[in-house]
Amino acid sequence: MKKFASYLALSSIVLGTACSKSDNQADPGTGGGGTTTPTTVDIRGVISGDKKFSKDTIYRLRGYVYVTNNAKLTIDAGTKIVSNKDSAGVLVIYKGSQILANGTADAPIVFTSNEKTPTPGDLGGVVLVGKATGNGNHKVLEGGVSADYNAFGGTDDADNSGVLKYVRIEYAGKAVNPGDEVNGLSLYAVGSGTTIDYVQVVRGLDDAFEIFGGAVNAKHLIAYNCADDDFDFDDGYHGKIQFAVSVKDPAFTDAKGTTGDISNNFEVDNVNPSNLPFASTPNTFPTLSNFTAVGPNNATGTSSDYGYGMRWRRGAKFILANSIVIGGQKAGLDLDDDSTVSYYKQGISKFYNSFLHAYGKPFQVDKQVLNPVTLDSAGLASLTTGANLSVYYSNYAEIKLTDPFANAAPKLQPASGSPALTKAAKFDAGLLSDAHFEKVTYIGAFDGTNDWTAKWAVWGR
Repeated sequence: MKKFASYLALSSIVLGTACSKSDNQADPGTGGGGTTTPTTVDIRGVISGDKKFSKDTIYRLRGYVYVTNNAKLTIDAGTKIVSNKDSAGVLVIYKGSQILANGTADAPIVFTSNEKTPTPGDLGGVVLVGKATGNGNHKVLEGGVSADYNAFGGTDDADNSGVLKYVRIEYAGKAVNPGDEVNGLSLYAVGSGTTIDYVQVVRGLDDAFEIFGGAVNAKHLIAYNCADDDFDFDDGYHGKIQFAVSVKDPAFTDAKGTTGDISNNFEVDNVNPSNLPFASTPNTFPTLSNFTAVGPNNATGTSSDYGYGMRWRRGAKFILANSIVIGGQKAGLDLDDDSTVSYYKQGISKFYNSFLHAYGKPFQVDKQVLNPVTLDSAGLASLTTGANLSVYYSNYAEIKLTDPFANAAPKLQPASGSPALTKAAKFDAGLLSDAHFEKVTYIGAFDGTNDWTAKWAVWGR
């Protein structure tokens, strides 16, 4: 694609109820009830100089939009960025450039559909591209990105791609080819200088959050009713995340075709073995704490393409601590491949000080080729509930979350008497002692009193 200056054209489209159908917050620029109709501006091509999106204007992405040449895109709190299905707009913040999207709980920044009846895939998604380290599993960006802007990565783990704070991304997902998609939020080799906090991906056609390498840290993430994996990490991602939610719509998965793919709350790889050896470095090794992940739990109409609460495989390492994972369809905790299993047996990887429930098998180990196997399912259960201090519940009700499977309005706070409030959180494994992690006392994403999703997040979509 040729590089060309960003093109702004005033649209003759007047947005009224079509906006409110895809965003139940007050429309930006109306003062939450005024009569002013925001102007709509089309955004195309390349933004190569600093630019600002203001809340009194609606911005419509037309196809792929690239922010490049070290430019800064500043987005005011309360701004709405929309897309129509005919072009499924994708915003790419390329290496060296920054997005400064500082919303607030009362005025989130919203990327959403511009269709009267919003559906997944109306918006392509948001992509941040950085200069941090990865292992080369993916050579270029996925999802049909221009060859001028599809390289990623470098040597600077402290690289700064900007700020996403109080941001919603709704109805995203763009499948170019099987296994070649744009996700809700894609982070390619993004560095730890970037701020990702209070971000919700809603009703996405593919993954909610996919992180390809890099060292970005995050807090307060919500994946709600997305079709594929909610937290998908690979390519040597080695950052830290605390306070996150994954909620699955039992009936909604993406088209799998003949790929054999399945949809999970977590899917974490180091590399694809058709690309690189499992031991390729840096290893995928996220450190995660205070997640609440809710699978379909075999509710009426559950898609046959649902898989696991957690799928750790292909040479990945991990720490997931102080978390609640319930309702996994085929299995709760699944480990695949000898190297991943070995890391868990050695205590390098841990599902630690957490709660597990599953409709299917609670513990599963697959795809080992060594004989005898490194660890079987019984050994995984013993290690997890023993040295790793986690608890398996055959009945999710014993965890006493208020109403986690009410998909249209999930209530994820622990009720009075919940073991999530009485079992002390621990921050003594791996990098959990790092200052990124707030040393809270509870298990899961919520403390039973404070709801950090209030005002800015949405449900029932």
